[in-house]
Amino acid sequence: QVQLVESGGGLVQPGGSLRLACAASGSIVSFNAMGWYRQAPGKQRELVATITRGGSTNYADSVKGRFTISRDNAVNTVSLQMNSLKPEDTAVYYCNARRLVDRIVDYWGQGTQVTVSS
Repeated sequence: QVQLVESGGGLVQPGGSLRLACAASGSIVSFNAMGWYRQAPGKQRELVATITRGGSTNYADSVKGRFTISRDNAVNTVSLQMNSLKPEDTAVYYCNARRLVDRIVDYWGQGTQVTVSS
């Protein structure tokens, strides 16, 4: 059973920074891609950033230039560095791991709250 555990959320002022981490119970190289999604109250879950096994990254337009996703295969961790945070970044952030077999198989963490407020 795959377990993904997020950490690093919290309360930060606008313009501040936070770093989220997602620790996987097994080797992350077994996943085709890993990523971060977020869900604000009353809204659908949306993609924030993804990184493939090969290291290719993809970002939502709203976070480009401010957020950076990275992975450390040695410690089975994917991180999200978030800079220049805005109130609209407030959401629960979820770690995702995806396998492509004969179908898409997604695994999710429990989520971590990020609140950007003065």
